[in-house]
Amino acid sequence: MSVRLYYDSAYMREFDAKVVKCTKTDKGAEIILDKTAFYPEGGGQPCDCGTINGIEVYDVQEKGEDVIHYTKAELPEGTEVHGIIDWERRFDLMVQHSGEHIVSGFINARFGYNNVGFHMGADFITVDLDGDITKEELKEIEIAVNDYIWQNHHVEVLLPTPEELKELKYRSKKELEGEVRIIRFPGGDTCACCGTHVDTTAEIGLVKLISVQKFHEGVRIEMICGKRAYEYCAKAVEENSKISNQLSAKVFETSAAVDRLLNENQQLKIKLSETENNMLGIISENYRGISDKIIINQPNLTPDNVRKLAAALIEQNSGLVAVFSGDDENGYKYAVAQKDGDLKQLVKDMNTALNGRGGGKPFFAQGSVNASAEDIKNFFK
Repeated sequence: MSVRLYYDSAYMREFDAKVVKCTKTDKGAEIILDKTAFYPEGGGQPCDCGTINGIEVYDVQEKGEDVIHYTKAELPEGTEVHGIIDWERRFDLMVQHSGEHIVSGFINARFGYNNVGFHMGADFITVDLDGDITKEELKEIEIAVNDYIWQNHHVEVLLPTPEELKELKYRSKKELEGEVRIIRFPGGDTCACCGTHVDTTAEIGLVKLISVQKFHEGVRIEMICGKRAYEYCAKAVEENSKISNQLSAKVFETSAAVDRLLNENQQLKIKLSETENNMLGIISENYRGISDKIIINQPNLTPDNVRKLAAALIEQNSGLVAVFSGDDENGYKYAVAQKDGDLKQLVKDMNTALNGRGGGKPFFAQGSVNASAEDIKNFFK
């Protein structure tokens, strides 16, 4: 059985041990030590990384009573070794896990909802709950959680006897047997947990609840703590400052400035659409009453306006109408139409001849061709 030193102290950064077993693998080796400070993946918390005698430890898993260290190279059995934990990673995970406890505890105390899923990713923590929470309620939880952590409560680790456990109120996703490890944040949360945590809540620094969205029968919350939360807020401030400068708006008035900009943009789109419709109307009037083929290469039309112009032309003409817009380098968008016509074969032949694609109804088809204006002209001849 591997002795778990991380339970003696989550702050242990280095340790000495002996190699009990070493199994060669394609990627290096699987090593079991007589004792270890490397936390194995479990309970939603990723594993520790680091080195053993300078050899990289890239994964740590628990198998039965043993902790398996996946390393880049082998170490002889019986070797005395020195392990070094990647402390920046370990402390970050301790902070994230501790913050999640308090958030889940506060939500459980206020709403009675249970944490039914927990994942600690490289960027965000996700917490899945079996009940609904609004954005406004999430803000209230965030304020309460941060007020709590700044009070700097001492975090307690309990190993109650079976009799004591029966009298203890704590959160757990399942019924537990044998020795149960309880993490207590006094006044904040009491939960069965095998992970690593901070000693005092002030070490968490800051909790930021990023989002809440529907997930299965409840909601999923995205959150971050500590340095991650600071870096997230710092980046958000930096980006908002750029927007503030671009819009000549005060930092706390950028949203109103964006609303004004979007409204102006919408008004311009309406005016542009009116201008385009007038232009299409003028073009179609120039071809009124022509019964033969009408082939138009009109520059700078959107695919929608290509369609609109073709539709306007067949309202005034009985013959074939083909509208193209584009250039020889990038190709042309097209709309081909004839009132009460059947253009399926024509469109098929055109797509084949002009390296095109598209289709539609028998009397109206849209698409694009990768050909020159001369090629298009010759096809319709």
